[in-house]
Amino acid sequence: MKFTLLFLFALLLSTMPVLAKKHLLYVGTYTKGMGDGIFVYSFNDHSGKLENLKIPAVSNNPSFLTISANKKFLYAANELDSLQGNRSGGVSAFRIEKNGQLSLLNQVLTFGTNPCHVCLSPDGKKLVASNYSGGSISLFNVLPDGSLSELVQKVQHVGSGPFPGRQTEPHAHSSHFDAKGKLLYVADLGIDELKIYQVSTGDKPLLPDPQPPINMVKGSGPRHFEFSADGNFIYVINELSSTIAVLIKYGGIWKEIQTIKTLPKAFTGENWCADIHLSDNGRFVYASNRGHNSIAVFSRNIISGKLEMIQTISVEGNWPRNFTLDPTGRFVLVANEKSNDITVFKIDEPSGKLTYKGIKVQNPSPVCLQFLD
Repeated sequence: MKFTLLFLFALLLSTMPVLAKKHLLYVGTYTKGMGDGIFVYSFNDHSGKLENLKIPAVSNNPSFLTISANKKFLYAANELDSLQGNRSGGVSAFRIEKNGQLSLLNQVLTFGTNPCHVCLSPDGKKLVASNYSGGSISLFNVLPDGSLSELVQKVQHVGSGPFPGRQTEPHAHSSHFDAKGKLLYVADLGIDELKIYQVSTGDKPLLPDPQPPINMVKGSGPRHFEFSADGNFIYVINELSSTIAVLIKYGGIWKEIQTIKTLPKAFTGENWCADIHLSDNGRFVYASNRGHNSIAVFSRNIISGKLEMIQTISVEGNWPRNFTLDPTGRFVLVANEKSNDITVFKIDEPSGKLTYKGIKVQNPSPVCLQFLD
């Protein structure tokens, strides 16, 4: 009798409708001057559907976004080479209102051209912008009201690489603090290095770490990267060589243990990698291919850290720039810059593989996707 009741209860639960939650999604874009630059969507985590809330924020080339840990503020890199009469890009700070709308707090100059990435320190008190064309990084303090200070420190990279036309000078492309906020890592596509800086409280908080920069394969062009949850591995996507490099920490020193292609062996066309993310459970890695126009899916050995490709799937669009996993970890959303759309994929939990949901929403030149929660 007890077993029968338990069975009937389980059956009842299995037939009950899944309660969907809606999440706010912010989309950074390339604009033609000042205009609707940051779009706001509601995402249904059961159906995968996106609804444009039609409350865009006006901004100029807000190509990369990041959101504060307390979910109160959003920061956008204004990817420009000229701003307020200066040879500089900028960073804009916004307050997130209760309905998801953005209110501009202030905009500051990076004093480096074409900033393409911004990141916050774990304590939310510092912001770093990576200036692609300027080959530098710019550090700001985050003030108590969420606005940004004027420039605190600019660090200029030097050098070049062998790739024709793309590595004649430094190109800082992304940066991340470590989990404790004591170190800052910067991927420089132009010089094939991951720079490492110590973070202090002095007048110039960023100082070169005693460990020298991590030298990547010459001509590979490191673009974006992610840490494993335990901090023992770094996964670097290389734009110019269409590869992922796996780095492991040995006694505090980073060593490359694997380089793996993001493309099928039969593909012979032109391709430029863009973005990379790990699944929440650490078992899978996802990477975007521009040219092949696909997401590459890898299984990850959580002990060795090494990868094995298990799928490449069309993004159903053109030029996938940034992509993101939704807060539940059940969906992947892709920003297709040149086809002006966002596409939605379902993740198969056991295998990590993707299936296109048939959901595509139009959005002008989307390049960055950031969920609020």
